[in-house]
Amino acid sequence: MHVYANPARFLKIARPLTPVLGWSGAALIAGALYVGLFVAPPERFQGETVRIIYLHVPAAWLGMAGWGAIALASLMQLVWRHPLAAVAARSAALPGAVFTAICLITGSLWGSRAWGTFWEWDGRMTSMLVLLFLYCGYIALAGAEKEKGGEGRLAAIFGLVGAVNLPIIHYSVLWWNTLHQGQSIDFLRGTSRIDASMLWPLLVSALGFSLLFGAIVLMRMRAELARNKVEARLKRMASA
Repeated sequence: MHVYANPARFLKIARPLTPVLGWSGAALIAGALYVGLFVAPPERFQGETVRIIYLHVPAAWLGMAGWGAIALASLMQLVWRHPLAAVAARSAALPGAVFTAICLITGSLWGSRAWGTFWEWDGRMTSMLVLLFLYCGYIALAGAEKEKGGEGRLAAIFGLVGAVNLPIIHYSVLWWNTLHQGQSIDFLRGTSRIDASMLWPLLVSALGFSLLFGAIVLMRMRAELARNKVEARLKRMASA
């Protein structure tokens, strides 16, 4: 990873990669949502309501993956002092928070039809709400540290500690008697309880949103590096 520690070397790769990820993700999302909304059959018990799964599940995955990226970047910052780690963590925070919020909103709408209630304080929903609060706290802390010229070590520690919530989210449906349905896809065992006609557009949608997420993170990293370069130049001009 230290090969990409040089911002110029990173930008040389990030510039052409950003549109590739963005447009590829957008194309996959459009295709998957079209199939999911208009071609795939309705679910036997939930009917047309289940079509929200093609947005809700990718949003849930990326909400968790976003914090996973923050934790990994924070570890690299604290242990290996990677110069771009803090930039990567800050760049992943806002899109991760947005996808977490989308997950909560779509889950609430889905629950209102499936369970007859918009919200229930069960393990999965509560731990996802905690994740959104963690994102808000991280964004505020990282922004305050950067404004004061700090290295972002407190934010990095917060990013690592907050990762404790990820296994709680994942295993909440197993540990507690929750209203939320259990795990439908087990990637480790290669099994799924979702019919193939609904599974493949769901996986394509998740891949598309993941590529779009990557493009957004790269765009935010490039923007922050450009801003840092401008600020450094202005400081040099002011001191001259």
